[in-house]
Amino acid sequence: MTQLSSTASSCATQWKMWHLKVFSVIYFIAVCAAQDASSVTKAYGKTPESTVLPTGPPPVPSLQSQSPLDVFPSEKVEFNCSVSGSSKWTFTWKVNGQPVDDADPNLSLDGEGSKLTIKASQAHSGSYVCQGHDTTNKVTTADSNSLKLNVYENKPKPTVVLTPQKDKLFPGESVTFKCTVNVFSAWEYLWYHNGSEIQGFNSDTYKINSIAHPHSGQYRCKAKRGKEPFFTEESETTTLQVSDPPTPSLKVRTPWLDVFYTENVEMSCEVESSFIWTFIWFRDGQHVNDVNDLELEEDGSSLNITSATQTHQGVYTCKAQLESGSVTSGDSNPAQVIVYDNTPKPTLSKDPGLNPMYVGENVKFTCKVNVSTGWEYQWYKDAKKLTDTSETIDIRLGPSDGGKYSCKASRGGIKSAHSDLMTQDVLEIPVPTLELNTQWLDVFPTESVKFSCKMQNNLDWTHTWYRDGQPIQTDNRKATLSINSASDSDAGQYQCKGHLSGRSVNSSYSSGFNLRVYVKKPSVILTQDPEYKVMFAGESVSFSCHINVPSEWEYQWLKDGTELNETSNKYSIRSVAKANSGSYTCGAKRGKDKEFHVDFSQAIKLEVRENKPKPSVIRQPSGANVYTGESVSFKCELEIPSGWRYSWYKDEEHLPHTNSSFEIHNATSLNNGTYKCNATRDKTGFQSEHSDEQILRISEIPVPLVKKGSPWLDVFPNESVSLTCGMSEIRSEWTYIWYRDGQVIQSDDAVTSDPDGTLSIRSASASHRGQYSCSGDFKSRNVTSNPGRTVTLRVYDTKPSIKLMQRPHSKVMHTGDEVFFSCHVNVSSGWEYLFYKDGNPLVASGNNYSIRSVLTTDTGSYECKAKRGKEKVFEIDETQASRLDIEERPSTAIVLLTGWSEVFSTDSLILKCEVKEGQYAWNYTWSKEGEPINQTFSEKYTVTPHNNPEQSLYTCRGVRTARPFYSKDSQSFATKNLLLKRRVLLSISGCLFFGIIAVFIGCIALRVFHKPVDEYEKPEEAELFLTMAQLKDRGDAPSPMVDYVTDEALNAPSKEGEENGKICSESTPLPITSPEDEAATAENPDTAENGGGLVSFKQ
Repeated sequence: MTQLSSTASSCATQWKMWHLKVFSVIYFIAVCAAQDASSVTKAYGKTPESTVLPTGPPPVPSLQSQSPLDVFPSEKVEFNCSVSGSSKWTFTWKVNGQPVDDADPNLSLDGEGSKLTIKASQAHSGSYVCQGHDTTNKVTTADSNSLKLNVYENKPKPTVVLTPQKDKLFPGESVTFKCTVNVFSAWEYLWYHNGSEIQGFNSDTYKINSIAHPHSGQYRCKAKRGKEPFFTEESETTTLQVSDPPTPSLKVRTPWLDVFYTENVEMSCEVESSFIWTFIWFRDGQHVNDVNDLELEEDGSSLNITSATQTHQGVYTCKAQLESGSVTSGDSNPAQVIVYDNTPKPTLSKDPGLNPMYVGENVKFTCKVNVSTGWEYQWYKDAKKLTDTSETIDIRLGPSDGGKYSCKASRGGIKSAHSDLMTQDVLEIPVPTLELNTQWLDVFPTESVKFSCKMQNNLDWTHTWYRDGQPIQTDNRKATLSINSASDSDAGQYQCKGHLSGRSVNSSYSSGFNLRVYVKKPSVILTQDPEYKVMFAGESVSFSCHINVPSEWEYQWLKDGTELNETSNKYSIRSVAKANSGSYTCGAKRGKDKEFHVDFSQAIKLEVRENKPKPSVIRQPSGANVYTGESVSFKCELEIPSGWRYSWYKDEEHLPHTNSSFEIHNATSLNNGTYKCNATRDKTGFQSEHSDEQILRISEIPVPLVKKGSPWLDVFPNESVSLTCGMSEIRSEWTYIWYRDGQVIQSDDAVTSDPDGTLSIRSASASHRGQYSCSGDFKSRNVTSNPGRTVTLRVYDTKPSIKLMQRPHSKVMHTGDEVFFSCHVNVSSGWEYLFYKDGNPLVASGNNYSIRSVLTTDTGSYECKAKRGKEKVFEIDETQASRLDIEERPSTAIVLLTGWSEVFSTDSLILKCEVKEGQYAWNYTWSKEGEPINQTFSEKYTVTPHNNPEQSLYTCRGVRTARPFYSKDSQSFATKNLLLKRRVLLSISGCLFFGIIAVFIGCIALRVFHKPVDEYEKPEEAELFLTMAQLKDRGDAPSPMVDYVTDEALNAPSKEGEENGKICSESTPLPITSPEDEAATAENPDTAENGGGLVSFKQ
């Protein structure tokens, strides 16, 4: 196979070589066909006959620029390098003697390098040269001529200049804009008006021959150059404002435009502008020239008519024209000149046009020339010249102003004729007369009053009424003033004045009447003598009716609303009786046509009693207890208190007191007694009955008792204390003062006391120790007790100590033990104790905390602290912790000691008590059904049918004299029916015996009658049955006896039917051989499980 591979490789190589040769021939033919004849000749080393080899030095390149050499950033620059001759040249470039950077993106060369294009920046500034390289003859030229390129830093910004330079230009004027770029030339310009390009203008000058309003706006320019244009920045804007020429104002320099022959008129034409203007005048639209009687200023700014004629009449206007004449304004405001032929006559008028008139009236005379203006007037009265020269004169008429009036007018040298005459008469104003039409000038509310005002003549007078100088009715055509229902606001002095309707003629005041209007109706006062509201039968009384305004009054008397037969101002009753009781009033009236009634007086109620009054004695103080040193007052009171004289009695003896009250100062026991009084009328001598007796007993002042308000009087620093002070009786009627060591206690931040007798010490300190007492002040009377017995307040210097005790005092206890903790404070009382385990509070009673049966969870550190107080709690710091460890109490179990071999030979069980988990020496106690069994402290106990006739539960425990004193009780051990167990075991044994024999015979029969199998099909024999020795040796072999004995289901009491039933099979009876067996069956003894072992019974 190696030989075959070598042959194949050789063939492949030959094929490759053959292909290479073929492709080489094809390539050579293709190259030859592509070349011209000269090239082919050259390729074979032959030179054409026409080719001449160069001789002498190489030519110098020529460097030229197709664009300006002073340029701006981003402007394009082109350099061309050329060499004369027909050779094929390539070129290289230098700037400032260094080759140009071919990597510069802003530089570009054409194919042969003869053209260098630059997108300018400041980095490209410098001197540029080029070199030529003859690719045919391998010749390099010298450097070309140098061209220096200058690149400015920023683009140029042109400026625009406006000619003429005026703030305002007017339509029709010519303007020129000039755009100037200060750098170089050859610029082409672009013009913009209000942001839009102006088409068709590219020079640096933009001219508008005749401007109009649309040419107003913002103008700017910019420049460009080059094929790919380079633009300068835009210039700043220049504003062109085209405004209408101002309208001239024609002003009249003389006072008037309507004139008479020979008067002059002067006018001026003005323009508010800074330009130089000339003016043109027009009359009725026709141009006005400088002619006779008409003068014009040189610039036409004023026109003067020196002597007016009818030819000068017309409407005059003017126009303004710029000095250059290129702009003419519109027409000014017109001024009409009127020239009159004749001299006017004035017209005289008067306002008001009344005659005669009264002194004090105002009259106005007017002299009017209805033609033109600017007149001055001359006034005449009774042909005498007056000083007034105005068109009107105002005259406030007096008695001397009556007469005939006239006037004439003048202006400049022109005077008018006299006006017509006008007569004016002046009279004195009459004085009115005031009269009273009613009866009196002092009236009461609701009464009527009437006045009348009379003038001397019967002209159309109106009347104005005044009260106290103030008008109350104006222009009243009636000459009377009526007050239908007078009030206090109507009081005052009344006058009247006359006034002619529609004229300023007012008379003087009339004489006055003073009207008095009482504020209210006169009050009627009813009085009683004597002024007793209650009278007794037989006494006399009289009533009087009084009015404070004297007049002719008629009186009216009423009793309980019924009129009495009496018209005088007094009504008397000589001896009153019960029938005279009632309410008495009186009233009055006056007037005839319209009666004026005075309101009835206040009512006086008269009460007449038939029985004598009985006074009562009031004592102050009124309580049962009056103390020594107090003041005691007695007052004798009657239901009717006034108008009495009083008599006082003590123990039936008359006292020297006649007033309704008397007072005993600094009372003692000598003032004890029975007091009473009676009263006598001071005006009628009527006597009352005697009062009831009032007993007075004077007692000694009680002493208050101090009690503790808080539970203790021995306290510790910062504890609170309260004491109460009180009288044994009526404690609330006293206020209390506290003393410490005999000094009054002042309240401060720590100690406060209230008037009700409580002293509070918020935070006790050593300064509060002492003897405390108090005294009482009676609240309602000036009674002060002596201080009572003292109580002693003891304040300890420090907090007390607290002690925690444990009983029994053992650090280690066992579950089920009982533990007691007690907490004690060695000072004072009232403590509340708090117990804690590991910092957590415990529920305790009093100062003891007990655990009846401890558990392992009770292990921990025990502490206690004490506190007392409610509103402010005082606490003692916690005790030192007492550590208590709880261990699990050793457990106990009952073990059955009776063996398997003794099951058939005995009827008793031996039980053993074992304590686990302990290394201590134990004694033992046994219990049956929870009752202790009296025997020695043996660890074993024997159960027989004699001592256990019934099924019973046995327990045991270990006991010792040291801790732990006892173990846990064992679990209950239940004994079984011994006879039944034995019968059952015998039955099981019989079943097992006959079963084994049957299995053995079956195996023999199987070997004899069964067909043997081949050797290779014979399965491996299993040991189906074990021998007794094998069963004994194997620990996991089943034990029916043990299973039966330890079966809990069989521990239940056996039923009678089960005892007589079949066990194992129907052919296996359970015989009962003796009466003792029956008795044993009835006893139903129990067995117990003990680690799977079966204990036999011995006889």
